[in-house]
Amino acid sequence: MLQVISLLVENKPGALMRITGVLSARGYNIESLTVARTLDPGLSRMTIVVDVDPALRRQVIKQMNKLLNVLQATDLTESPAVTREMVLLRVRAPMSNRSPILKEAEIFSARVVDSSVEGFALEATGDPQKLDEFIDVMRSYGDIEVTRSGMVAVSLEAKKLRLSPPIPTASGAGSQPGGAGFSLPDNPRVSE
Repeated sequence: MLQVISLLVENKPGALMRITGVLSARGYNIESLTVARTLDPGLSRMTIVVDVDPALRRQVIKQMNKLLNVLQATDLTESPAVTREMVLLRVRAPMSNRSPILKEAEIFSARVVDSSVEGFALEATGDPQKLDEFIDVMRSYGDIEVTRSGMVAVSLEAKKLRLSPPIPTASGAGSQPGGAGFSLPDNPRVSE
């Protein structure tokens, strides 16, 4: 069964490789993966859709949270969340099919991004099932070429991210008032 994982990661070289390496080493097939910077240029948000046995979902999240550069991994599979995917589709069709293609595109809230004598390039955004239907409908009008973005997701839960408190150093002495000896770890953890 497909699991939707949202990760907040440090925007550092090797982070993506470590995450995908953990999944592939355990034989999990990655269905889609999207990653982009957040408002903080030092952080990125990843959405990974992976084929995992439902009984192993919690274990996957625990493994992700242990990785270097991962600040938070969350399972959005059954949580309240908004998920979207984008499709760019080029359809080659005779002039007689142009009007019906435009009507179907309007029904699916797709927009024309290019038009030529051969056909249209269309852009549609929505949940993956809706996009599958859109592709099937367009296939009936002629030859198509499809590119999909992969899923992006955002949780609708009211939780706020909080970094874990500083970890005491082994020396016990530090520059903190009162000699508390705290330092921030190289990989601060996020708690809920």
